[in-house]
Amino acid sequence: MPLLGPAAMLLQFDVAPEAVAEHDEWHTHEHLPERLSIPGFLRGTRWTAAQGGPRYCVLYEVEHLDTLSSRPYLERLNSPSAWTQKMMPHYRGMTRGFCAVAASFGAGTGRTAWLLRFKPGPDTEAFLVNELFPPLSSRRGIAGAHLLRGAATPPMTSEQRIRGADAGVDCALLVVGYGDQAAAGIDASALEHRGASAVLETAYRLDASLARGEPVFESRKTS
Repeated sequence: MPLLGPAAMLLQFDVAPEAVAEHDEWHTHEHLPERLSIPGFLRGTRWTAAQGGPRYCVLYEVEHLDTLSSRPYLERLNSPSAWTQKMMPHYRGMTRGFCAVAASFGAGTGRTAWLLRFKPGPDTEAFLVNELFPPLSSRRGIAGAHLLRGAATPPMTSEQRIRGADAGVDCALLVVGYGDQAAAGIDASALEHRGASAVLETAYRLDASLARGEPVFESRKTS
């Protein structure tokens, strides 16, 4: 499968402006390595909004949907580090979905991304898989496209209690590319014609990515 596993966790959120610089330091040097040390986590990627919002999108690719309810993952969520506890109150409007990979093509990741999050109608998924994906696969500038379907409800944990309750994800389409205009011209209104609702579009640029097994420096500590 083009994504590294058959399931993924998708997050979108904002961070209080005064905490953005420290958030990016923490997320890059502590949080991503910590998450990728958990069995079943295969790759984590952080994107920052270039157009629209929320500011951040994070995608974790995992071996199985059960990875996201596993004891090692829940133990980490319920025993956050001191730096994590410091950062969690700065989160705003967290949306967090445990998703099945409904369809996916491509290889690796690009430097730009277009995320379309929505509530599907009866015909939305079939339209995306049968009508939208085939021409995308041969389109210049596209590195891949991935359709994610909400498949489980994340449990309440200590991290979530600190930052506030998370909203869920129904469905999302993530298109990644190697050119700034890779996703331009994709008509989101076509999904509404197929019954989709609550459509949210955001263009992102790549911020950081870490795969399982990649060497990392010793985690930095906040002052």
